[in-house]
Amino acid sequence: MDQVDISALGLHFALLSLMAIGGVSSILPDMQRYVVEANHWLSATQFADAYALGQAAPGPNMMFVTLLGWQLAGWAGAIIASAAIIVPPLLLTLAVTRLNAKRPDAPLGRAIRRGLGPIAIGLTLSSGWILALSADHDWRGALLTLLTVVLMLRTRLNPMWLILAGAIAGMAGIL
Repeated sequence: MDQVDISALGLHFALLSLMAIGGVSSILPDMQRYVVEANHWLSATQFADAYALGQAAPGPNMMFVTLLGWQLAGWAGAIIASAAIIVPPLLLTLAVTRLNAKRPDAPLGRAIRRGLGPIAIGLTLSSGWILALSADHDWRGALLTLLTVVLMLRTRLNPMWLILAGAIAGMAGIL
C-alpha cells in the first residue's frame, strides 16, 4: 500500500462531491478508481468491504466515505474525507437555492431539474456495476448478484430477505 496524500484525497473527494447527483453512492466508481486503481491505497475487496460496512451501519449513506478516510489515514483521513464530501455540495446547494428562489422559472433551472434524474440513474447503475466487479470473485458470487437484481426488479420482496440469504450463503461457505 502506497503512502496516502490526505490533501490530494480531500481535493479529489471535494471535486467528486460536486458531481454526486443522486447521492454519494453515485460517485463510487471514481472513488474506487482513485483509491484502488490509481493510488493503490486499498484493494478492491477492502474498498467493497468498507462500502458494505458503511451501508450496514445506521446513519447517512455517506458513512462509507468516513470509513474509507479512516482506513486510509486514521482520524485525519476520516475528517478530511467527510468534510470534502459534505462541504462543497452544501455551499453549492445554498447558492443554487438562493438563485432559484429569485427566479424559479428560469429556463436553465428547468433544464437542470429535468436532466438530473437520468444522470442520477446512470451514476447509480455504474456504482452497482463497480461494486459487483469488486465483490464477485467467482461465478457463484456473480450468480447471486444477478439473482438478487432479478428478484428486486421482478418481485416486491423485502431486500432484507436477500441480504439475509447472502449472509447465510457466506457463512455456509457457499460464496
